[in-house]
Amino acid sequence: MNRPLKLASVVLTIAVLGACAESRSELESYIASVKQRPGRPLPPLPKMKEFETFEYAAQELRDPFSRVTSEQASAGDAAVAAAGKGPDLSRRKEELESYPLDALDMVGTMGGAQEMFGLIKDPTGVVHRVRPSNYMGQSHGKILEVHEDRIELTEWFPNGLGGWEERRSAIALDDEE
Repeated sequence: MNRPLKLASVVLTIAVLGACAESRSELESYIASVKQRPGRPLPPLPKMKEFETFEYAAQELRDPFSRVTSEQASAGDAAVAAAGKGPDLSRRKEELESYPLDALDMVGTMGGAQEMFGLIKDPTGVVHRVRPSNYMGQSHGKILEVHEDRIELTEWFPNGLGGWEERRSAIALDDEE
């Protein structure tokens, strides 16, 4: 760079910095005047919703995370024996009971109004023909009804006290295929 250009850039830099010094005092006076102004009023706080109180009254019941005592189990067994509820554990299992229910797919139906059969595909790809009173699923699921779009069944689940609980479920026709 030549010498006159260097000198001009130094003079310009000094002039710019000098102008900043004057505006700084103006800036400080503006900030002081803004701080002197009264603040705007804040909006009022929103009203808090009042919630209803709830009294927990199940502290006398059995803790679901503790082991079942022999006394509780015998009481549960007695209740189950008296009611006679539960799956038939002595019967021979059918082929579709070796798969979980969510691994089985309904792929269609056969028959008519007199007798309707459901077509169930297992995870290996084999299609089985089922009808009411057949069993499937690993929870002792007994088929109640076969409809064109679903198969309804009841399943038995352990209730944690040595007894059984019955639940209804269904397998719907798989529309993807």
